[in-house]
Amino acid sequence: MEALIANFFNAQILAQAWPILLAGFWMTVMLTVVVVPLGLAGGLAVALLSTVRNRALRWTVIAWVDLFRAFPPLVLLMFIAFGLPFLGIDLGAFGAVALAFLLNTSSYYGEVFRAGIESVARGQFEAARSTGLGVTQTMTHVILPQAVRNVTPDLISNTLEVVKLTSIASVVALPELLYAARQAQSLTYNATPIIAAGIIYLACLWPVVRLLSRFEHKQIALH
Repeated sequence: MEALIANFFNAQILAQAWPILLAGFWMTVMLTVVVVPLGLAGGLAVALLSTVRNRALRWTVIAWVDLFRAFPPLVLLMFIAFGLPFLGIDLGAFGAVALAFLLNTSSYYGEVFRAGIESVARGQFEAARSTGLGVTQTMTHVILPQAVRNVTPDLISNTLEVVKLTSIASVVALPELLYAARQAQSLTYNATPIIAAGIIYLACLWPVVRLLSRFEHKQIALH
């Protein structure tokens, strides 16, 4: 038991590593603040484009969604971070991560938004148009608010996955939480920083998971 505590729950090591972990945590927060809105905006654009009655455009959107849902995000990130510089495009670690997440998460968010739009009865669209609203106004003020409400649990769940996925940014040396924990581990020769990083993720995400669960149960009760 003493060996377990010394190697995985060492308070002295944690105190030494804490400044590094804290810096990594704030980088993870910054990354999340950037990539989640980017993914949501990209996903909404994908969903709206899929509603356009143009066969070529719709097939392009389908190909986009299928490609980036099938493409492993880690491989995509490495291709952007290490491949684009050979073409003269160097986005830096943060820019590469942001672009990779935009491409990957927009396809998932797009499918969620599309399902939400399709869940709204066609009669809602026709009723709004009959009042004199344009197509854009109808989509903005009538369809999208209902669509987002219908898929809010899925959006939150997908966002949780995005936050957890930010840990792959460590492969391009972006100093987010996991990278910081690995750096601290290499300096201290102790696994305590890795355990601490896992606890930080759990402490941040578990309350959101519980709120999501309560929200889903409430939605089921309303229906």
